[in-house]
Amino acid sequence: MRLPIIGLLVCALALPGAGALAHAEPGPLPLISVTTIPAGWSTRTDLRPVLQVFDDGTAVYRPDAVSKDRKAETAPKEERGKVAADVISAAREEIEALQEIDFGIPAGEGKGAQIVDLLTEDPAEDAHLVVYSPDAADGLNPEQQAARKRFTDLTKKLVDAFEK
Repeated sequence: MRLPIIGLLVCALALPGAGALAHAEPGPLPLISVTTIPAGWSTRTDLRPVLQVFDDGTAVYRPDAVSKDRKAETAPKEERGKVAADVISAAREEIEALQEIDFGIPAGEGKGAQIVDLLTEDPAEDAHLVVYSPDAADGLNPEQQAARKRFTDLTKKLVDAFEK
C-alpha cells in the first residue's frame, strides 16, 4: 500500500501549484524536485518540495517546507534563486545512475520518505527516486546503505547549490 500512496504524492508534489484552482494557468514543470516527507506527515496536504529547479537554472527553495513549527495548511516560505548549470548537469547524471540502484526498505514503517524527481521533456526519460525511512538502516545490506548515501549526497548538493 505504501508504494501507490507515495507514487501519488510524487506526482502531486511535482506539479507547481498543486491544488490550485482548475482555471489557473499552468506553469512550467520543474526539471528536478527534491521532496521530504517527514515521519508522521503522510496525512498532511500542505507538503511541497523543498527545492524545485527549472531547465534555465532558476529555482524555488522552501526552507520551512518540513519544519515542525510550520502549522498544517500554512504554505511554506518561498525563496527564488538559481542553481548553477554544472550542478544541474551533474545532478541529472547522478539521478539517471541512481534510478537502477536498490535503496532497500528498512524494517518498520511510517518513518518518512525522501523523493527526487527528474521531469524531462520526454516522460519516458523521467526518473523518480524514492528512499523510504531515510534515517533507518535496519535490514539494509552495505550496497543499499551506500546507495542511500549517494542519494543523500545528491540532495544535499542540490540544496546547498541554491543561491538567492
